[in-house]
Amino acid sequence: MARGEHSPACARRWREQAQLRQWTLWQTVQAIHGCCGVSLLKAHRLGRGWSARQAIEELEHLCEQQNLGHPRASIDLLNAWENNRARPRPQTIDLLARLYRGNAVRLGLAADYCEDQGGQKIVVVGPGQTAEQARAEDPAADDAERRALFHQAMLMGTPSGRFFAEVEGLRHDLDRTLAAGTVNEDQLDRLDEQVLRYRREYMTTPPTPMLSRVMLEISDVRRLSAVRQPSSVQRRLLTATTMLTLLAADALMKLGDTRQAHAWYGTARAASDDVGDLRLRALVRAQQTMLLYYYGDLNETVRLAREARMLAGSAPSSPAALAAAAEARALARMGDGKAARIALAEAEQIFARMRGISQDDLAFVFTEKRMKFYRTGTLIELGDAQQVQGIDGFPPGFQTIDPALILLDQASHLARHGDHEESCRIAAEALRQVPAEHRTSIVVTRARALLADADPALPAVRRLRRVLSESSPTLALSGLFPAADLAVAEPAEPAEPAETAENA
Repeated sequence: MARGEHSPACARRWREQAQLRQWTLWQTVQAIHGCCGVSLLKAHRLGRGWSARQAIEELEHLCEQQNLGHPRASIDLLNAWENNRARPRPQTIDLLARLYRGNAVRLGLAADYCEDQGGQKIVVVGPGQTAEQARAEDPAADDAERRALFHQAMLMGTPSGRFFAEVEGLRHDLDRTLAAGTVNEDQLDRLDEQVLRYRREYMTTPPTPMLSRVMLEISDVRRLSAVRQPSSVQRRLLTATTMLTLLAADALMKLGDTRQAHAWYGTARAASDDVGDLRLRALVRAQQTMLLYYYGDLNETVRLAREARMLAGSAPSSPAALAAAAEARALARMGDGKAARIALAEAEQIFARMRGISQDDLAFVFTEKRMKFYRTGTLIELGDAQQVQGIDGFPPGFQTIDPALILLDQASHLARHGDHEESCRIAAEALRQVPAEHRTSIVVTRARALLADADPALPAVRRLRRVLSESSPTLALSGLFPAADLAVAEPAEPAEPAETAENA
C-alpha cells in the first residue's frame, strides 16, 4: 500500500455501498479512485475485490482463453504500473483494457480530450471523502434504503448482519446530527405521542420488531434535526431522542449485541447531557446499569448506579429508585451483604415516597413491579431463602422476560453454591416460560452458562440441554450467533469428560 492510500477496508466499504445502490462497476471504480487515493488502474482492481495476485491470474486466464499469448506481467510490474512508477507497453495496455472491460482513458493510462459529456452517470467523490460522507450527500436515498430494511425485518422477524450494520450506521448519523444541531417544533407533538406509545408497547413487544420501529422513528428524528432550533424546541426533541435511544440500547442488550448496546447508551448520554436535565441524565445511567450487571463489570455497575443517584438528587423519582435498587443488587452479587441491604432499604424508602407519582406500565417508569424485580434479585443474591419463596408466580404486567430473569438469578446463585441439579431445573423452567420470540440472548446465554460445571448425566441438566436446543434455531436466525455456536447437543449416553467440556 503506497503512502497516502487508504486501507483495503475502505475500498471494501465502497463495494458494499455500490451493491446497495446498484452502481455500475465503473461508478464503483470512480468512487474508490476519488476516496482512497489510488490510481484509476488500481481502483479497477480494488473495485472487483481482487488482490494483485488474483489480477495477474485473471489476466493469464484471459490470454489463454482468447489465444492472446502469454502476458508479460507480474505482481511486481502490476504494482509499479498502479503506483505510476512504470508504464506498461501498448500491447499490455490493450490486455489490461480487455481484463477490466474499459479503455486506456478509464484505466488512467491515457488522457481524454473529448468535449462532450456523454456516458453514464458519474459518481463524484472528493479526495479523502468517506463512504459515510458520500451517503450523507444523498440522505433521501439513504433513508429510503434503511426504512425498507427495517420494515422487512419487522415483517420477517429475522434480522441479518446488514440490519445490525444499518442500526450502527444510523447511530453514527444521529451522533453527527446531535453534534451539529437540533430539531423542528411542528412535529414534536406527534413525536411525543409516538415515544409514549413505544414506551408502552415495549413492555410486551419482542425486541427485534421493537428495534425496527424505533429505528424508523429515529430516522424521522434525524431528518428533522437538520437545523438548530429555539431552546424550547431543542429540549423536547432531545428528550424524545434520549427515550428512543434508550429503547434501542435495551433492545440490543436483549438481543445480545452488547457492543452496539453500549454505543447506543453513549448516544443516549450525549442527548440527555445536551438537554441538561439532571433527572434525565440520571435515568440514562441508571438504565445502563442493567447492561453492565448482566454483561459487564459489577464494580462499574455500582459506580454508574452511584453516579445516577448523585444526579437524581434527594427528591423521589424513578431514576433515583432504580439506581438505588441496581446498586443493591450488584453489591449483593459481589458479596457485600451489609451495603446491599442498606442500598435496598434506601430504594424502598425512595419508592415509598413515590406513591403519588404516576405508576403507568411504561418503559423507564419504576413501578411496584420493577421494585419487586430488583428486591427479589437482591434477596436471591443475599441467600434470603424465606423472602425468595414463591417467585414462580408473577402478577400480570411484568415485562415478558422479567420472571425468567429472576428465576435465572436464582439458578445462578444455586450454581455458585454447588447445587447444579436444582439450578438447571429452575433454568429450564425459566426458559419454558418465555415465548419463542422473546427467548433472546439475555436469557439463553445465562441459562447455557449453567452447564459449564454441571454433571451431564443429571436429568435436570439433560432437560435444560433440550430446552436450549429448541432455542438455538431462533437465535441463529437473528444473525447474531452462528447455529454451531448455539447448538447444545444432548448425548445419548452419559458423556465422557472431554465431551462434557465441549458441550458445555
